[in-house]
Amino acid sequence: MKLGLTILFLTTLTYYSTLGQGLDKLKLTDGEVPEKYKSTDKMLYKSIQAGTFYEQTDLYESFIGKIKNKEFQSYESKDDKGAIYYYEFEKEFTQEGFLEGLIWGGKKPTKAHPEEYLVKDNILIIWSFGHKSETKKISKDKIVGLLK
Repeated sequence: MKLGLTILFLTTLTYYSTLGQGLDKLKLTDGEVPEKYKSTDKMLYKSIQAGTFYEQTDLYESFIGKIKNKEFQSYESKDDKGAIYYYEFEKEFTQEGFLEGLIWGGKKPTKAHPEEYLVKDNILIIWSFGHKSETKKISKDKIVGLLK
């Protein structure tokens, strides 16, 4: 009986620990970021819409859904800077059309609004870097691999 309760407790603890680390596992570690980049606490972005969306998500919750958690990572180098915005919604994110209009002003990235995003169930990631960003590529490869 004690062994069964111990296994149930450990399984439950592991399940809740994994939920709490939902966005953490997607974030870049220091070892994954190219040496030329330095992390910063400043919120960096290529176009202001990505930063505004992050800072004011509560304004949009009535139609994009309630956000459970959000975080960002900003990086800068001599020739590149930007941020990765991580969102975890309570329910599946289904407002891609709204998001595209908000960050691009249309249906695809532009030179002035180069942000890219990925949606998987209740997770939304926005990369606010230039098209050729090395950090963006590393992050995208990692996240796509983890969210398959």
